[in-house]
Amino acid sequence: MVLNGGMKALYARPLMDEEGQVLRESLKSRNGFTVRRAQMLLLSADEGLKVDAIGQRVGCQGQAVRQAIHAFDHEGLRCVHPKAKGNPTDRRALDDAAREQLGELIRRSPRDLGYETSQWTLDVLAQACCEQGITDRQVTGETIRATLAALGIRWRRVKQRMHSPDPHYTVKKSAATG
Repeated sequence: MVLNGGMKALYARPLMDEEGQVLRESLKSRNGFTVRRAQMLLLSADEGLKVDAIGQRVGCQGQAVRQAIHAFDHEGLRCVHPKAKGNPTDRRALDDAAREQLGELIRRSPRDLGYETSQWTLDVLAQACCEQGITDRQVTGETIRATLAALGIRWRRVKQRMHSPDPHYTVKKSAATG
């Protein structure tokens, strides 16, 4: 059957007995994704409803129904279960040993390592990590901040304090501020 200027109607393939049973059991799942996918596939394969009609009944867009049917064709019943999101490989810039070394590094003065500053910045820490061999490549200051946060260390920029050469500065300041 051809609709809308050449677009063919999409239906799920006929279900085997085992597949129909698994999909009916999936309707009782606690996971909403699983229930909705099972509903879509059963409505398409068993009742022969069109994509838009299924979408209206289930409460979603027709594109979601199309994706479910295509996933069922490619994956079978695995498509009923949600996929893990995110990257399955660990791509942290600093592994556990490097994190421990970073924790030790921030307790040292940057001057001990030849830097002209007496206080760490995230970018200087990132540079020091690379130079000390803690990381195999140059990372960003944001990577260092996120790693420190994962270690439970909250990074805040150092506040600059004004220092006056006037020997009576503290007395004048306290008198002026109350």
